[in-house]
Amino acid sequence: MKFLCQIWFDTEKSKLVPQSEWDALTQECIASDNRWRESGHLQAAFALHEPSTAITVRLHNGEVSATDGPFAEIKEHLGGFVLVEAENIEEAKTIASSFPILKYCSIEVRPAYSIQDGR
Repeated sequence: MKFLCQIWFDTEKSKLVPQSEWDALTQECIASDNRWRESGHLQAAFALHEPSTAITVRLHNGEVSATDGPFAEIKEHLGGFVLVEAENIEEAKTIASSFPILKYCSIEVRPAYSIQDGR
């Protein structure tokens, strides 16, 4: 079963982390991802650029529009995501609990499914 682990950062607190800490954390995350990939649990892992680099696309009255930035001002931002394969949500939680990034964020673990497969 697949689970999406969404990595949420407190926007203001994450700005206070020195670049040297982020650099060291990146190396820890790469090593952790490699271990989970080798065990067959990690399907994909992506970090996201800061919210200011985003655009939001909407459809309103049949017209598509795009605006700069995220949809809403929020205290937390989505910083990345990891797709894992696990037997159940408890195993997915165990996997997410081992991610080094957890020192700086919260991780939402949610079951995922393919639209073709149904629920």
